[in-house]
Amino acid sequence: MADHRPAHQSGQQKVPYHPAVLDRAALVERIAAHKKTAARVVFTNGCFDLLHPGHVDLLSRARFLGDVLVVGLNTDASVRRLTKGPGRPVVPYAARAYVLAHLTSVDYVTGFDEDTPYELIKAVRPQVLVKGGDWPIDRIVGADIVEADGGLVVSLPLLEGFSTSGIVSNILDRCKA
Repeated sequence: MADHRPAHQSGQQKVPYHPAVLDRAALVERIAAHKKTAARVVFTNGCFDLLHPGHVDLLSRARFLGDVLVVGLNTDASVRRLTKGPGRPVVPYAARAYVLAHLTSVDYVTGFDEDTPYELIKAVRPQVLVKGGDWPIDRIVGADIVEADGGLVVSLPLLEGFSTSGIVSNILDRCKA
């Protein structure tokens, strides 16, 4: 059933409200409540521009490492600074957050406008920090925070053959033909 709370702007479209898409302050409050029940909080982050099976697989496996999965989502400005390519993100932040929030593996989605999720990780203080296998553990942003708190940092193998950049490239190639 659709919730008729205020929608979020996404380019020209309005994206419906989803209760799992939170600002940082609300997320920190929710996570504190979960931690009081000894829930194990897992955190991952990314652009999740064109959601594909590789993303879904990683999020599903990350969720099994704990009780609550938080996804830190790069805002549009943050994605543009990452030089993912011209015209990125393809899908605006509000729409990406809405889609992620509907995945059964994802408990909360929150945006971050910084170049890295370091400050967000510092605020959330997850017990498990997860990135895809293309990230060696010693390069995972926020690993120092999680490890100092006695937590676990994991680099999960990626599902081969899927990448947003590859999908975008394939679409552009097909449009040229």
